[in-house]
Amino acid sequence: MPLILLIATFVVLRFFEVWRFAQLSWWWIVALMALAFIWFEFIEKMLGLDKKKLHADDEKRRKERLAKSFGKRK
Repeated sequence: MPLILLIATFVVLRFFEVWRFAQLSWWWIVALMALAFIWFEFIEKMLGLDKKKLHADDEKRRKERLAKSFGKRK
């Protein structure tokens, strides 16, 4: 996510030609976009980070459900 925010910031700064970003080549921004695409489509899946996030979310929901269930019984 920080990479996406960085790309969006660079696009806005380059488009409005703010400070030193006015001379920044669009190719640098395109390269960052390509890097983000490669990261999210290939590297993240190879490292298993996408599944890790899903499992963490499921575990959090399970714990909340258990806490809610046992809280009502008291």
